[in-house]
Amino acid sequence: MTEFNTIDDLEVNGKTVLVRADLNVPMQDGAVSDTTRIDRLVPTLKELSAKGAKVVVLSHFGRPKNGPDAKNSLRNVLDALSAAVGQTVAFATDCVGQPAQDVIAAAAPGAVILLENTRFHAEEEKNDPAFAAQIAALGDVYVNDAFSAAHRAHASTEGVARLLPNAAGRLMEAELKALTLALEKPERPVAAVVGGAKISTKLDLLGNMVRKVDMLALGGGMANTFLYAQGVDVGASLCEKDMADQARAIMATAKEANCEILLPTDFVVAKEFKAGAANRVVAADAIGADEMALDVGPATVAFLDGKLKAAKTLVWNGPLGAFEIAPFDAGTNAVAQIVAARTTAGGLLSVAGGGDTVAALAHAGAEAQFTYVSAAGGAFLEWLEGKDLPGVAALKK
Repeated sequence: MTEFNTIDDLEVNGKTVLVRADLNVPMQDGAVSDTTRIDRLVPTLKELSAKGAKVVVLSHFGRPKNGPDAKNSLRNVLDALSAAVGQTVAFATDCVGQPAQDVIAAAAPGAVILLENTRFHAEEEKNDPAFAAQIAALGDVYVNDAFSAAHRAHASTEGVARLLPNAAGRLMEAELKALTLALEKPERPVAAVVGGAKISTKLDLLGNMVRKVDMLALGGGMANTFLYAQGVDVGASLCEKDMADQARAIMATAKEANCEILLPTDFVVAKEFKAGAANRVVAADAIGADEMALDVGPATVAFLDGKLKAAKTLVWNGPLGAFEIAPFDAGTNAVAQIVAARTTAGGLLSVAGGGDTVAALAHAGAEAQFTYVSAAGGAFLEWLEGKDLPGVAALKK
């Protein structure tokens, strides 16, 4: 981790620290419905506050189209943020200019201040240098604690980092450590579990993974496309038949790179996709013409259990079946619990991320046992694809 400064490298007493957070949290009936992102930010805010800094929080929220609007105001998360940090957080009605300057000037050391939505300015997403300079003018030091927004080269994620002394916050630091251990400097063998509906959305990810891991277990709709590419009839299952050539190319790359691709050997199939639908377990090559593969079967779970025993490091992205509806959640649940148990026993470093993945692991009751679960969707995927993330690159020493 020597590549990045952390809060340990900063002298913040008496200084104004700009913290880029990700407070783009889900709302229901005017209140925050899931505080995960806020909770993960709290250690950074409390530590900087305790060290005598004025802590100024920057974030985007929603997708405002034409400047300020009440629905996308960060005022909506003010109460939840105040409750989480244990102090009344001050609010500025803009993220630049006089409104921001006045609230910051009036605050005492140790105070936490939330600035209005950075995306109320079109210049934010354009990474406009003059706008980045306006933000930078508000503080002495910049801390990025928003890994989930690090794949975007915006003024508040990338532009400001180049104008002030900078560091990774505690959440960003934990994320970078976990990801470095998982794919950059892993203990081998390394396994990856990749699921989800389509390979078209994960081509770059799969192409990068087969060069980096020793085993790649595929599930969900994308596994059907790989089976189809090998000549297996997948019936009425979700399958991107036009992607068969790409699937074969990925398998060829895997072979060259000595990466073993693990495909399901059996499936739970049904004629309709609904809760409690009549279903049966069949071998992968015995799906009826009017049947859909909706989950991996018990033989596949046992097969993966045996294969994953050897792994020292595991990266997970995407469910193995239609986990939202019982009984088609059983395969994902079982494999997640196997990984969780191995991690708890101390023989495995497990890192997971991506939107559906977090929900699937939580549903399986396995999320807390993984070494690290990233709440970053797009940034986690781009990292798995081997891409440089602008918000991270700007923090490099």
